[in-house]
Formats: sequence, C-alpha cells, structure tokens
Amino acid sequence: MSKTFVVVAEVRGGSLRQVSLEALQAASIAKNEGDAVAAVLIGSQITPLAADLAGYVEGRVYAVDHPELEIYNAEAYFDAVQSVFEHVAPDVVILGHTALGRDLAPKIAAHLGAGQISDVTAIEQNGGEAVYTRPIYAGKAFEQKSFTGGPQVVTIRPNNLSPAPSVSSPGEIIEIDYAPSGSLRSIVKDIVRKTSGKVDLTEAKIIVSGGRGVKSAEGFKPLEELAEVLHGAVGASRAACDAGYCDYSMQIGQTGKVVTPEIYIACGISGAIQHLAGMSQSRVIIAINKDPEAPIFKVADYGIVGDLFEVVPLLTREFRKVLV
Repeated sequence: MSKTFVVVAEVRGGSLRQVSLEALQAASIAKNEGDAVAAVLIGSQITPLAADLAGYVEGRVYAVDHPELEIYNAEAYFDAVQSVFEHVAPDVVILGHTALGRDLAPKIAAHLGAGQISDVTAIEQNGGEAVYTRPIYAGKAFEQKSFTGGPQVVTIRPNNLSPAPSVSSPGEIIEIDYAPSGSLRSIVKDIVRKTSGKVDLTEAKIIVSGGRGVKSAEGFKPLEELAEVLHGAVGASRAACDAGYCDYSMQIGQTGKVVTPEIYIACGISGAIQHLAGMSQSRVIIAINKDPEAPIFKVADYGIVGDLFEVVPLLTREFRKVLV
C-alpha cells in the first residue's frame, strides 16, 4: 500500500533553510516506489519561496501564506499544518530537528496518533522498510529504529543528509486558505537574533569554536577572523560561556547546540564529555591546544599542540592567501 510523505519546510531570513532540502532527501530515501512526497511551507509572503521549493518536489507544495505567520508561533503553525492535513492525509511527516521542528513535531504526532523518531542522522532501506539511525547516550552510541505501523513523524538532524537534487518537473503549488484563530494563548511580537548576519551554527559547514583557553571575550577575535575567511561560524564550549567570554547562543554541547559540520576547529577546548556530545559527529575535527594530554585529541582527526593565539592567526593568514 502506497504512503504519502509530507515534509514541513522552514523559512529563515526570507530564505529556505538547508535542512528543508535535507528533509526532502530523507523522504526520497525512506519512500518506496509508488509513494508520494509533498511539502508544506508556512510563513508570510512566501510565494516566491514556494516556487523555489517546488523545484525540488515532484509532488505538490502546499503554501500557507498569512501575515500572522511571519514569526513562528507554536499554536498558529500547528493550526496551519492542520489546515494542510485537510487536503492531504500524511502517512509520514518529516521535519528538521531544529528549534521549530523539535517544538512542532510532537504536536503533530499527538494530533495524528503517530509514533515519532527524533534526531535522525542516517536512513537506509531494509526489505521495503525505512530504518532510521539516531545517536543515544550523548552521542556515545547509535541505535537503529523503524516503525511497526503508521502514522509516523521523523525529525532530521541538520548537516547529516545531502540536500535533495532539483527535479525536472517542478511540483504543483497549492495555496491553502488560513484563518488565524482568535484564541491563541500567546503571541510572539518579535524575535531578537543575537547572531543576525552570521552563519547559523546548526547549518554551518565549518565551525571555529573556542573554550576556556581563549581567556577572555577579546580572545574570540582571532577565531572570528578565521571563521570569516573560511565562511564559517563561531561556537563555544560551555566553559567559555560560563566564564562570560561569549553569549550562550554560541554554546555547543549536550546542553547547547548539537552540530555536525564538515570541519570543526576546536581552539583551547579540553574536550569535556558535555562538549563532545555536541560536536563529536563532525566529519573532520581539528584540535588546537597547549596541553598534549587534552581529551579533545582523542577524538580529533588532526591535532596541533600549541598556543591558539599563535596558531590561529597563522592559519588565518595561510587560508586567506588561498581563499581570498
């Protein structure tokens, strides 16, 4: 029996988030021949983005466009999703494992009476059934899970699956009428982004991260210069955040953001378990630390024993020669 996959795409800063295309790729891996894939786009003035999204979807793109959906609100977005489900009955719903996805997915699962598998990093087919891999025990181990029935809800960790390729025949765009509920218990007036204009940590391909070894807020400047040259983002360990060197929005770790960049450069980070839980799945880890016995070297692919204030400027200068 064929299934219908529905991917809930995300918009940030007037653009489609990369994780939306990765979620579409997840659907293409998990589905079988004869299954359908549709996408949902929610926001304000999203018609051009819906057309862009349709270029990656062979099925339909359901666009819910309303001024009150410009800023994410859990109740309003859930109402919008429900309005889409009146037109398409999903067997599998896929979202990004982002702040929005982690909040919205359980609501959708409860509404559908669905099972949910969260924070998926890999998908494979086994006898016509999708098998989902996700980390457990703070990334120390992995488990493979599959559903015994439906409906199903899945969230995908950013930067683990390749984005979906464009399709030869763009999908059909269906505009959904949405009437805001007058009984919303909360209203989001504005969102102040402390990282405005910078690369999103969870989607960054390259991250330069600092720990207690940066010694001060000024110590992050060499890291910021290196990240700028590499077109990457700047992160931090909890120790650096607790010391007041940077804002907690930059924290990477078990109690911060979980990232999986292509390259992770750890500067002055000892490698506490809490931090490793947030970055150990990076494809290439480069550690810079004065202590040759620092635990970070045990997980690093490349290690540099030295003062980060000497090493990082050297790297920046050499990369600038090649890249700029």
